[in-house]
Formats: sequence, C-alpha cells, structure tokens
Amino acid sequence: MQKLNLPPYDVKLRKMDGKIHIFDPIRKKFLVLTPEEWVRQHFIQFLIHYKNYPSSLIKAESGLKYHERKKRTDVTVFNRKMKPLLLIECKAPEVKITTRTFSQIANYYSQFQAKYMIITNGMEHYCFRPDAKELIFEKEIPEFSDL
Repeated sequence: MQKLNLPPYDVKLRKMDGKIHIFDPIRKKFLVLTPEEWVRQHFIQFLIHYKNYPSSLIKAESGLKYHERKKRTDVTVFNRKMKPLLLIECKAPEVKITTRTFSQIANYYSQFQAKYMIITNGMEHYCFRPDAKELIFEKEIPEFSDL
C-alpha cells in the first residue's frame, strides 16, 4: 500500500481467502484491505496516538440516524454524552479532494450538527467547521481536549 502523509504504526495484516486483510482495533476484526481502509486505519491511529482521542469514543463506519433515515459515516468521534462531535470522510489516496467534495460533505454532514468535519485521502487532511454561510478551516487537526 501507498505511504501516507500520516505517522506509521504497527499495522496488523493477514491473508485470508486470497485477500489481504487489515486489523481494525475499533471494530476488533480484520477487514479487506482497500486503499480507503488503509487511510481510515492510519487516520484513526493518528487521532488516538498523536491527538489523544479516546478509542472508546471513536466509531468506524457507523450509522447515524437523521429524520428516520440512516446515513453511514467513515469515522465518527463522539463527545462523552455520545453526540457526534467530529465526522471524518476518508478517501483513497488517489482521489483528489476538490471544492465540490467540501460542498457535498458539508451539506451531508451538517445534518448531524457535528462541531467539526475532516476530509482526508491520507495525503491531504482538511479540518473545518461548517457555518451557515461558509466552511471555517482549521490550521491543524485539534487535540481531543480542544474540541
């Protein structure tokens, strides 16, 4: 897999049914290794080990309910009252992040009233807060204690 613009970690891989799988410590199981999963696992480890996010408040590919409709998020970080605090959209490294991507993600995710959103392809990472009129970009990914 491609080297990312994220700190390396001790990746647990194994081959099953002719496919490479990566261990997801959040879901506590091995998953088929795709470029998007590679980014998701690296970003989760970055949040836990470098930004002090409690792993117990992180959910991967979780469903959130909005007006009786379920939506799937790549990564959701909850506050201690289990309300969505940060929503993360992970793309494969070869997927370009464009202004259109931001608009689509902001419209979709603003329904959940999360305080922050992140879009990453493992090479570029954008953290922003949706506002009624614009996206307010952060200079860096915040520590959990700063959310």
